[in-house]
Amino acid sequence: MGRCAMRRLLCTLSTAFVLSLAGVSHAQDGDGAVAFARLKALVGEWNGTVQWTGVRTDSGTMTVTYATTGGGSAVVENLGDAAAPSMTSVYHLDGRDLRLTHYCGAQNQPRLKASHLDTARGAFDFAFVDITNLRSPDAFHVHGVELRLIDEDHMTLTFLVTGGGGESRELITLTRSSRS
Repeated sequence: MGRCAMRRLLCTLSTAFVLSLAGVSHAQDGDGAVAFARLKALVGEWNGTVQWTGVRTDSGTMTVTYATTGGGSAVVENLGDAAAPSMTSVYHLDGRDLRLTHYCGAQNQPRLKASHLDTARGAFDFAFVDITNLRSPDAFHVHGVELRLIDEDHMTLTFLVTGGGGESRELITLTRSSRS
């Protein structure tokens, strides 16, 4: 193959690659914005149950509130019991990426990024990016979150947790009790 033909081939392949990336980015942009709009619709109070499985095994009740802040640029999720929140998560867009920072009762702050968004089914999965204030490599911390919007008044929230020599899942099943 001649030098000019090789250059044309490389130019064509480079253009096709860039265009394919632009198409992927465009689809992700829309999914992140649509998912964030669905999260904003959660604003209000929710009640339900929590069930731990894995290394940790206990259960109880949970009260969750959702509110927007920052001119609607972030959704704040406060989890706890009727007395006080014990954990807070903040969801926001970062360009095309949907992200969340979890302010854990274990006093660390894992940061996660949406790894899978199925906006039609209301299935949002978040994967671990990094963490602040982790006391030791084996300290208890969230490394994933699975959010399932069943309908506008029912949802599940699952925290995937590691630490203490094993894995645990915290499944929170919620029903909306009021809208704000």
